[in-house]
Amino acid sequence: QVQLVESGGGSVQAGGSLKLSCVASGRTFGIYLMGWFRQAPGKEREFVAAIGRAVGTTRYADSVKGRFTISRDNAKNTVYLQMSSLKPEDTAVYYCAAADAVRMDWDRVGSYAYWGQGTQVTVSS
Repeated sequence: QVQLVESGGGSVQAGGSLKLSCVASGRTFGIYLMGWFRQAPGKEREFVAAIGRAVGTTRYADSVKGRFTISRDNAKNTVYLQMSSLKPEDTAVYYCAAADAVRMDWDRVGSYAYWGQGTQVTVSS
């Protein structure tokens, strides 16, 4: 089992920045991939970014490319999401996720076995 705890959410004005953190505990040696998803009220959970734990390859949703950066610190079992140039449409609950098996579809909810409790990000105009 892997436990994930997110932090760093909050309220910010459009154009501002926030940095989310996700700390993993438990059987972390088996983690292959970590990602960030978000869910706005009334919408489905959507992919934001992901990073491979071994090599560090990253992938992003088109909507956040150039504004968000995902990074990791394997020694601390922590993944970060630096969010800049935030827009009101970025408002959502952000979830950290981890996969403990090789996955080809990094942007699918079903590719991840473990999820955090979520952290709220609110961007006002």
